[in-house]
This record gives sequence, C-alpha cells and structure tokens, in this order.
Amino acid sequence: MARIAVIEDERDLQAVLDYNLRQAGYEVIQAVRGNDGLALVREKRPDLVILDLMLPDVSGTEICKALKRDPATQGIPILMLTARGEEIDRVVGFEIGAEDYVVKPFSVRELLLRIQAILKRVQAAPTAADLVDFGCLRIDRAAHRVWVDGSEVELTALEFRLLLTLYDRRNRVQSRATLLDDVWGMSSEIETRTVDTHVLRLREKLGRARDYVETVRGVGYRFVEAPNGDKT
Repeated sequence: MARIAVIEDERDLQAVLDYNLRQAGYEVIQAVRGNDGLALVREKRPDLVILDLMLPDVSGTEICKALKRDPATQGIPILMLTARGEEIDRVVGFEIGAEDYVVKPFSVRELLLRIQAILKRVQAAPTAADLVDFGCLRIDRAAHRVWVDGSEVELTALEFRLLLTLYDRRNRVQSRATLLDDVWGMSSEIETRTVDTHVLRLREKLGRARDYVETVRGVGYRFVEAPNGDKT
C-alpha cells in the first residue's frame, strides 16, 4: 500500500482527497500548514506528496525546494496542486523538481490516474546498468546523479528523467508528443513548447555534453548514437 502525504489547507478539498485516495487503496497522511507538512514528510517518508502551492505559512514552492535539497527526501515524487494554471507556473514547478502539476478545479479520476502513473514510473525497476559512461558524460541511475568531465551537474528530477529517456533511445528521434507522454506522464495540458524549454535548459546544464542531444527540425530530439558522432 503506497503512502501519500496531502499538504492542503482547504478542509473540504482535503476531505475529498482523503476519501478518494483511501478508496483507491492508498494510506493517507495529512497536514494543513507547510511547515507541519515538511516535518510530516521527513518523519513518515511517504511514497508521494500532493502539495498545495498556496499555504498559510510558507509557499508550496519553498516546501518543494526544501524536500528536493534534502538527500533523505529528494527522491519522493511531488504532485503540485494550484489554482494558477499559466504555462510559466507549470514550468517553474517542474524546474524545482515537481513530478506533475494539477490545476484546480480538477477531476478526481484524472488526479488518481496521474498518481498511478507517477508511482509506476518511480517504482519501475531499471532495465539497464545503473552506471552509464558515454564520452564526457556519466550517469548514475540509482543515485540520480550526472557528471560532465568529472564535475557533477545538478538536474531536477524531470531533467534527469528527460536525459535518461533520450539516452536509452539514442539514435532514435523522439517527437515532442512522445516525450510529453513518456517523461511528463499524464500531462496532456502541457504544450509542446514546454519540451523545447526543458531540452534547452538541460543542454545548458550539460555543457560540453550538450551536443549529444540533437534537434531534428520539425520532429523532435535525438540522442546521438556514439560520442563525437563516432559509430560503435
């Protein structure tokens, strides 16, 4: 039974989430204030956090940042709830490490499907070796760490998943729609230019390894077959 922490100050919504999550078979723990929620997550280590952005004491954004900075909690996926649905708000949420972003009001059924998709991704066992060496790039799958030329590169959880998806399908073009499905999961509302924004930021962080991710004009992106373009 997966344990889900709900950090939400609207009592009615909290009750709705509690009922439906329990009906779906999840264990639910709750907090109505940000600092209480942060302490709850650190103590109970849930499998997923549903986090409202507008909390009475501290913003959900700051809670998300704090959880992702802490090695003990940085692997816990976070699904953000907010009344603000502008694309920039969603991009910021993903940039600080959130796994998904749901705008209020929302369908409970859709929320449950998103939760299911996130937990499935997180719990899936890796099918390849944990440590990847590719030219100047090194990836540790298990530790969610990346290095370029021996220097560690700080990636968000979403950027790390995007990099792995492209690497595991190297030399195959991935359309923006495919990346939205496979990296963002149940994120039909996100526009495809969000993919371009994240690929751009990923390339900037990768430095000399940026050329491993190629743009295929009018289609999407492709990770090269071999470093420096050499065939293996």
